[in-house]
Amino acid sequence: MKTIRPLLTLLSLALSAAFAPTLSAQTKSGAGDQLDRTVLPIHEPAPKSITTLDARDAKAPPRFAVTAPKGAPNVVIVLIDDIGFGASGAFGGPIKMPTLDKMAGNGLRFNRFHTTALCSPTRTALLTGHNHHANNAGAIMELATAFPGNTGIRPLAITPLAQILRHNGFSTAAFGKYHETPPWEVSTSGPYDRWPTGSGFDKFYGFIGGETNQWAPAIFDGVTRVEHRQSPDYHFTTDMTDQAIRWVSAQKSLTPDRPFYMYFATGATHAPHHAPKEWIEKYKGQFSGGWDKLREETFERQKKLGVIPADTQLTPRPKEIPAWADMSADQKRLFERQMETFAGFAEHTDNEVGRLIAQLEAIGELDNTLLFYIVGDNGASAEGGPEGTYNEMMALNGLVGKAEQMLGHIEDWGGPTTFPHYAIGWAWATNTPFQWTKQVASHFGGTRNGMVMHWPKGIKAKGEIRSQFHHVIDVAPTALEATKIPQPKTVDGIKQRPMDGVSMLYAAADAKAADKRTTQYFEMFGNRAIYHNGWVAATRHSIPWLMVPLPPLKDDVWELYNVDEDFSQAENLAAKNPAKLKELQAIFDKEAVRNHVFPIDDRRSERFVASIAGRPDLLGGRKSLTVYPGMTGLLENAFINVKSVAHTITAEVEVTDDRTNGVIIAQAGYFGGWALYMKDGKARHEYNLFGLERTNVGGESTALAPGKHTIGYEFIPDEKKPGTGGKSILSVDGKKVAEGQIPKTQPFAFSGDEGADVGIDGETNVSNDYKPGPPSAFTGKIVKVTVEQK
Repeated sequence: MKTIRPLLTLLSLALSAAFAPTLSAQTKSGAGDQLDRTVLPIHEPAPKSITTLDARDAKAPPRFAVTAPKGAPNVVIVLIDDIGFGASGAFGGPIKMPTLDKMAGNGLRFNRFHTTALCSPTRTALLTGHNHHANNAGAIMELATAFPGNTGIRPLAITPLAQILRHNGFSTAAFGKYHETPPWEVSTSGPYDRWPTGSGFDKFYGFIGGETNQWAPAIFDGVTRVEHRQSPDYHFTTDMTDQAIRWVSAQKSLTPDRPFYMYFATGATHAPHHAPKEWIEKYKGQFSGGWDKLREETFERQKKLGVIPADTQLTPRPKEIPAWADMSADQKRLFERQMETFAGFAEHTDNEVGRLIAQLEAIGELDNTLLFYIVGDNGASAEGGPEGTYNEMMALNGLVGKAEQMLGHIEDWGGPTTFPHYAIGWAWATNTPFQWTKQVASHFGGTRNGMVMHWPKGIKAKGEIRSQFHHVIDVAPTALEATKIPQPKTVDGIKQRPMDGVSMLYAAADAKAADKRTTQYFEMFGNRAIYHNGWVAATRHSIPWLMVPLPPLKDDVWELYNVDEDFSQAENLAAKNPAKLKELQAIFDKEAVRNHVFPIDDRRSERFVASIAGRPDLLGGRKSLTVYPGMTGLLENAFINVKSVAHTITAEVEVTDDRTNGVIIAQAGYFGGWALYMKDGKARHEYNLFGLERTNVGGESTALAPGKHTIGYEFIPDEKKPGTGGKSILSVDGKKVAEGQIPKTQPFAFSGDEGADVGIDGETNVSNDYKPGPPSAFTGKIVKVTVEQK
């Protein structure tokens, strides 16, 4: 009995604690409100002192726990990448997206919803409710500079929606593309404050950069780099959907009373346009009429659907975009396949979104889920250039693709051996009825995207259109109003900047309600505009695919549109109403100063180089970096820069036998990069120029003897300029064993997601002498590898 009694006492105490009453934090506006949600984290009340000696004689106080306001809906944001207003069937386009159609039929379509014209800026604005320059995200993270508004570092006075909801009792998760973490912070050294899991998300599964290979992605689970499942039918969109379904199902199973917030941001339909062949084949022959005809057909469908006013004008094709009729037969054959692939990619993506939504319905959560299905983080992308490209990294390095380079890739377009993007004509066509494309923030072709809001329990209207003017910064305030959670005034003791956004629920409740967003600025690479009370003043400063000297910003010509009457920005009224133009220009300047838009930076490719852009470099100016086995996925901003500069590689290895194989060190992969490796016991180096041209130098007619060796490599550039060629010299134990000439090199970037790996070449293979992933692992022993600029 002496042993049993203490056990019974402990059991009694445990049961009492388990069933003790809980003191839950409630919103100030809700019933039973007790705590202030404007101060985060919500402070736990100080416990009252207890004077009772024996716990058996005392009553336990209620357990403190922060729970969401009663009845708060789940929040799900679905964001598709790089798709224009006129692409999806729901907004009059040629691409079948039945999940989007279903959500629109049971929800609301917003046809005057706007983005920033580019990836990272839209995402940070979306997830915080603050303008992109206020978030220091004036461009993509990889182009951050030293100027306020462009530093890439989110201010502490801005707290993401995920962090706000997590502090208020929500489970939170993000899946897919993130692209908000400063690239110099993407390493095992962190810091992790601006990673997804440091920005309010309990769970993250996806990629950190701006794009990824859908067949061989660079995935992080939290902050840990993981390899994708090795399977012939693997596709990242399917993988991230599987992960999201598992996570949300577990939330319902384990914490059914806790609402969740999910950010589901696909890498699709950003380049590379990778889709399973059966989805591409569904669109075979459907784009033979070309982009001019597609635009006209889309325009008529849009009017019939009512997603544009009946009196909308179809804006003409700019002279910088070629006419379909002027294309050769070979060009047309290539371009058709490009658009078939993109369409298949988009429908496949919508199908995966459909699987997620079906699971929400199956677990009984869809009715009380506020779901935003945002069809594009900017307008359709013209970054593929006039004729598209089978390797998008060429375009990002400022190199224009030519059809003759690509004709041999038509049959495998969209497959693992391509990294493709379509021609600019298709981007223009899928932005119908507007002018221009992604990056052109001055016009709606760059900034207007379709959006569907779906919340059966909270929105009465079904299948209707809303035409109030709104922007991605309005999503976070909408979620907060729906969940009855106030904007925080302080977070971790830091006073918060009031959100720039306004809730859109008023528009959901009343189609005729007056706009609550009356002013909004836009700026990207010098392309800029201001919306104010139904008018837009705009100036297009640059064109994404034209790498030409730009005019001085002060010489830009401004246009004026009355967009309350002119939906597509078709009639420029600048000459007729100069006073209104001047008024709006003054408003732009005011907003620009308030949001740190000035000074405007119109550089593009040059800003990929940290020293040119003036942003931090993880190496801090060091010219030598020593790496060790197991260091993988080192992105370019976390690795020493070897592009177009003299450098050496010195690898200390131990060869176990005369058949030693595998990668010693490699950077990037199949679509451009370099590798130092061994094959059949012999050292080799390969430089891969965009997958177009490979320079391979090999050494020793006989294999290296077992034992310790030093394998060296040296690159001596021909000139001091980006993209220069140079000598490629391989040595073993201090003796030159091979030499070659690299005609050209990649000037500004190797890859958007593949990094440097020691002892293996993950994701895709630089050289065809080995297969990627585990088969490329070095079979000897690597002591260390030193890469040094000269």
